[in-house]
Amino acid sequence: MSTPLVAVVGRPNVGKSTFFNKVVGRRVSIVEDTPGVTRDRIYAEAEWCGVHFALIDTGGIEPSSKDVILSQMREQAEMAMDTSDVILFMVDGKEGLTAADREVGEMLMKTGKKVVLAVNKIDSPKLPDDFYDFYELGLGEPIPISSANMMNLGDLLDEIVASFPEGAGTEEEDAIRIAMIGKPNVGKSSLINKILGENRVIVSPIAGTTRDSIDTPFEHDGEKYILIDTAGIRRKSKVNENIERFSVIRAVAAIERCDVCLLMIDAQEGITEQDKKIAGIAHEAGKGIVIVVNKWDLIDKDTNTMNEFKKQIGRELGFMSYAPSVFISALTGQRVDQVIGMAKYVAENRAMRVPTGQLNALITDATMMKQPPADKGKRLKIYYVTQVGVKPPLFSFKINSRPLMHFSYSRYLENKIREAFGFEGTSLKFVFREKGEKEEEF
Repeated sequence: MSTPLVAVVGRPNVGKSTFFNKVVGRRVSIVEDTPGVTRDRIYAEAEWCGVHFALIDTGGIEPSSKDVILSQMREQAEMAMDTSDVILFMVDGKEGLTAADREVGEMLMKTGKKVVLAVNKIDSPKLPDDFYDFYELGLGEPIPISSANMMNLGDLLDEIVASFPEGAGTEEEDAIRIAMIGKPNVGKSSLINKILGENRVIVSPIAGTTRDSIDTPFEHDGEKYILIDTAGIRRKSKVNENIERFSVIRAVAAIERCDVCLLMIDAQEGITEQDKKIAGIAHEAGKGIVIVVNKWDLIDKDTNTMNEFKKQIGRELGFMSYAPSVFISALTGQRVDQVIGMAKYVAENRAMRVPTGQLNALITDATMMKQPPADKGKRLKIYYVTQVGVKPPLFSFKINSRPLMHFSYSRYLENKIREAFGFEGTSLKFVFREKGEKEEEF
């Protein structure tokens, strides 16, 4: 059975993100004393007493707000409620029952879903007199908790897990995790929406709208995927708020936990210094990379336009010449159908293993075609090579002298491996050990 989903909903600033982070066990949602900070819903895996489930941290609901962001937050929460198995409705025990809580409660009653009511910010065993007002919501017995102090969180999680369908909570097989990375406003959220065919992520012309990394699981042609929409990475000089700083950290963390990065570039702006920095993060992390040139529909083109842009990619991003590129329009859908297929292809390459016999035969031929470097009468010898890891592919070379393995010759060997076995879209990692050195653990 698929992993059950729990949507955490409620007004802004009632402590949903703090609860989310305590349960998940890491700082996933941005926690800041500013209403409306968590603007998109965020997925994260959690576990309680051996039962695995997914939490969806939504933006706070303002039932009567006309503000564009708040109204979209409401839509996000409604969609999360539609897709969840259990709804955790969180209210503020310090403020007491509000008119907005009543409106949200009425929304939840109409869903027909199991609703667990948590009254947050109750920091002592003695309940305030107005605690009992929450019974008026008609959502069952309210559970007093303190997310910050972790008081009664066990009782609350017991209630949530008990509400799952029978047999739920078994772990699903691994999915290919794809992170959308790039500058703000390059079209990451628009591409996700086009891929999914629904407004799963808020799309706004305001740069920096996607402040959190959002995990969205889906299936395509029988394959499981998780799309990670990261906050746009800004230049440090423009990172002034704590919120933005956390977003940069989270974007880097999203790269660390994905299989493939879709590096999105604005076709109108070309490749900027910031694009190169972002690409470098993904490259150094050893992730699969697909370069996605967006807004291609807005470019005046002739027969050489795409080739000229590819040459620019080669010049500016030469350190990751292995990365394939696709030219799309997230707005019109042009070539969007190629993106997921290319990501799957790159993920498979990143997990590929080369038989040791074939690998050594290739290296022997390569050294015969181009003699290894020498210094002061001593020549580099390669005794043996084996692939010791994947994701990214890692190759261990046993040689006679590490200083003799010049960078240029290492690059030559890498190119030969790529010519023979492909590995398009993924970096290759080499480790060189001298004869007699102890085997390292990888």
